[in-house]
Amino acid sequence: MSTLQNKIDFAVVLRVTHANPNGDPLNGNRPRADYDGYGEITDVCIKRKLRDRLLESGQNIFVQSDDRKNDDFKSLKARADAALGKKLGSSETAKLACEQWFDVRAFGQLFAFKADKKKKDTDTEGDSGVSIGIRGPVTVQSAFSVEPVDVSSTQITKSVSGEGDGSKRGSDTMGMKHRVDKGVYVFYGSINPQLAERTGFSDADAETIKQLLPKLIENDESSARPAGSMEILKVIWWKHNCKSGQHSSAKVHRTLQETIQPDGSFELGELEGLKPEIIEGF
Repeated sequence: MSTLQNKIDFAVVLRVTHANPNGDPLNGNRPRADYDGYGEITDVCIKRKLRDRLLESGQNIFVQSDDRKNDDFKSLKARADAALGKKLGSSETAKLACEQWFDVRAFGQLFAFKADKKKKDTDTEGDSGVSIGIRGPVTVQSAFSVEPVDVSSTQITKSVSGEGDGSKRGSDTMGMKHRVDKGVYVFYGSINPQLAERTGFSDADAETIKQLLPKLIENDESSARPAGSMEILKVIWWKHNCKSGQHSSAKVHRTLQETIQPDGSFELGELEGLKPEIIEGF
């Protein structure tokens, strides 16, 4: 299977209604926002959702979340050992890992594991473990809201019998829940054919991502994000006619940035020789 032959840029427009799209654990789990009040969903959060959708579609994924694992491995090291065996840490590690796991050949991965104490040379000072970096061709930016968002906070009370025989009610515990009342967010990404050559990322892999982006939010419900409170509105997909691209990613992304409205509507600017494909959300 040949590797990706054409540079690709993409953008995703999504709507949030009475939900917490990405809480900040260092700020009481309030929805993330920058200093100007614009809502933010980090690139790490977006790639987590994309990995989950890939896993659901049957792809092999290396970095799996604990509540969605499709195997019994308790760590990345265990998963890597089982798949690569003695070749983990060799010159073949990158090639084999990219062939084995979709997210490795798409996003890249750092294989950094401590040496086995039983096999470690006692004469060698320091850690002689595995540290191999792989750069992936798919980059995803953080999502930001089109306009500043309003965050609402609600005080909640938990009153249950958590211990004993249940005859005595436990003391009430106070807490807070936070949400974005409404907001339209946009994030951008790109797929680089030069880096795709190194990982073996193919046109078929790019098509898989293209098909899953409209479903990015599905099966991701929680108490902070009830079903229906988040939805993908549009996916814009720009496929260039060469590996280097007809226009820079910045110029391509600006055709949406300069026209997107607070309600999610837009009129894309035109670039010579580059026609975008607009895909409806799921």
